Amino acid sequence: MLPKPTLSALPSNMVEHRGNVSLRCQSHFQNVTFMLGKLQDSGYRQEQRSTGHEAEFLLTHLEPKDAGMYFCAYKTMVSQEWSEESEHLWLQVKATRFIFAATFTCLSILLLFLSIFFINICTQHEPDIPNFPRRRLQGVSHADLNPKAPPKAASVPTEESPGSCECAVRQFSPAVPPPAAQLEGPPS
Repeated sequence: MLPKPTLSALPSNMVEHRGNVSLRCQSHFQNVTFMLGKLQDSGYRQEQRSTGHEAEFLLTHLEPKDAGMYFCAYKTMVSQEWSEESEHLWLQVKATRFIFAATFTCLSILLLFLSIFFINICTQHEPDIPNFPRRRLQGVSHADLNPKAPPKAASVPTEESPGSCECAVRQFSPAVPPPAAQLEGPPS
């Protein structure tokens, strides 16, 4: 059996989307026919005759579907049998930034709509608890429902009636004399 050839990618096995690459197959013999194959596609096959020790297979306008494991083999005019396959070469085709950006944008919009949907669902439905009041209580404050809240007498009024401030000012103002009972000293 013929010794296996070597397969290399020029300039690199990492290729940009719509880019080009040369796959170079080298043998120990001259005047041979080289064959390039793809491991994942049994129908993929290119052949090229060479008077030298090598052949270059130019792959152009590469798409993600062109990525995969490639190999080469050769046969001489005398043997007419293919050599052992070369080591497999992993060809990678990078996706464009546009594809990544479009995918990321679509996923972000989808997550946004799902979030809005679930927030809407959670805020519109009351829990399904037996004996749960189905309508809002009218005229009931949070303090009425909370046993730890201070009693109404201890709470600070939210609205003052007109004149209530004046009365408080007059009562405690130094200009208004205190009631007579408070002027007298302690009973003897």
